[in-house]
Amino acid sequence: MQINRCNMKTKTLPLALLSLALGGTALSDPAAAAGTPLKIGVSFQEMNNPYFVTMKDALQEAAGTIGANVIISDAHHDVSKQVSDIEDMIQQGAQIIIINPTDTVGVTSVVKTVHDKNIPIVSVDAQAGGPLDAFVGSKNYDAGFKACEYLATTIKSGNIGIIDGIPVVPILERVKGCKDAIAKHSDIKIVSVQNGKQERDQALTVAENMLQANPDLKGIFSVNDNGSLGVLSAIESSGSDVKLVSVDGNPEAVKAISKPGSHFIATAAQFPRQEIRLALALALARKWGAGVPKVLPVDVELIDATKAKTFSW
Repeated sequence: MQINRCNMKTKTLPLALLSLALGGTALSDPAAAAGTPLKIGVSFQEMNNPYFVTMKDALQEAAGTIGANVIISDAHHDVSKQVSDIEDMIQQGAQIIIINPTDTVGVTSVVKTVHDKNIPIVSVDAQAGGPLDAFVGSKNYDAGFKACEYLATTIKSGNIGIIDGIPVVPILERVKGCKDAIAKHSDIKIVSVQNGKQERDQALTVAENMLQANPDLKGIFSVNDNGSLGVLSAIESSGSDVKLVSVDGNPEAVKAISKPGSHFIATAAQFPRQEIRLALALALARKWGAGVPKVLPVDVELIDATKAKTFSW
């Protein structure tokens, strides 16, 4: 894992926690040493996405190095379920909680509940409302900007569409970054913005409708790779020469980008393993009384056909 991909204020973190964040194992939990395993509650917005599956696997691996037990839940993009899941984690004795919110505003009340019980809570990948101890997430504005700048320089002129997603800060920032990049190119216009809900099947249907309504479309920006794979299917079925860019670095998307002549030309890759390890490190630091940065941004990297040959999470 490459430390230069995050803006980490290391002076606030104990050295052992920094080792954990970077994938090391030089860490021991005092409670676990005393025979009481630490309980970590983690709520994901969805698990039907390789990005979050990668996070889950990395978290379980890291937790194993300190002998901690992990309670994992899948909100299925349902904020009510996510709130209920976290309340259940509190009842089960979770001593720290990591939340990947399905709705930034919608989880505010449960974040406050966790905070009021003096349980450290860290948000990962998507910002949560309420009194968080810390937030670890990609530079999502940069991701949208990089992807759409690459799209613009590739197509040079014409109309494009955006396949949007759920109302969380990272998605909003990606779309803003995309729009700002396109605004620099007077010969390119955004003619349609539709919500694909970051799901492959939903994005496929939305993209099909977008392509039918805009037969002169030259490009599409999808806010995530899971949805973009549905968009790619729609483009290929339509027979249109539409270029596609996205965000994540999903292995299936990277494979599609690497194929000669692919309509999928680039993705702004995130680093899920690093994000979840950093989130765990910050949560542990707070539990053990250390100061932590409120926000820890992680760099993204644009992956085109050339880089796709060697890139992986």
